[in-house]
Amino acid sequence: MSLYTPSHFKAGDPAAVARLIDDEPFATLITPNDPEPAVSHVPLLLETGSGEPAHGTLVGHFARANPHWQHAQRAESIAIFHGPHAYVSPSWYAEPAKAVPTWNYVTVHALGTLEVITDPLLTRAVLDRLVRRFEGTREAPWTLALGDRERDAMIGAIVAFRMPIRRLDAKFKLSQNRSTADRERVIGGLAAEPWPEANATADWMRRYALPATHGDDAKA
Repeated sequence: MSLYTPSHFKAGDPAAVARLIDDEPFATLITPNDPEPAVSHVPLLLETGSGEPAHGTLVGHFARANPHWQHAQRAESIAIFHGPHAYVSPSWYAEPAKAVPTWNYVTVHALGTLEVITDPLLTRAVLDRLVRRFEGTREAPWTLALGDRERDAMIGAIVAFRMPIRRLDAKFKLSQNRSTADRERVIGGLAAEPWPEANATADWMRRYALPATHGDDAKA
């Protein structure tokens, strides 16, 4: 399950890793199974702080009808968080004839074994936290206002879980193997593209792929 990560693409900043998980919470969750892996796409939130393991704990839920939650109690899973990504043209380098096309991207892989939550009150707490996370910035946030019977039926239809993170693999492939001048050219090229993903990749490059001497934004 290891992520191929050359040393110059290895992300060593815990704050940057946490930022990616927070910015891109919709993860691909994979659990080994026979005859083929179980795969689900779920929003996951990171819990850190007192009482949590060093890398934190992911929380989320499945639909109860999804058998993935049963498989996930028997084998370690991997949650893949996909950050911004974009095609990089050799034409942006100082010597384009000596280069080939590539792809810049940021990704985080979190490994751990899921712990299913059976207490309805704790299940509701996970659901409430997810709602707060995705409704909290709205002018008129939606709230869960069902009657007791409807609320209990809804909570009974999901399976909440915690996933203490045993290991984090983070890869920020942001042209760190090129010169600073080439990286700045790539940033300019991506920023000029008409696609939001390319623009977002340029932003990550500004923050995490330029030397600290380029200003506070490069260190953020």
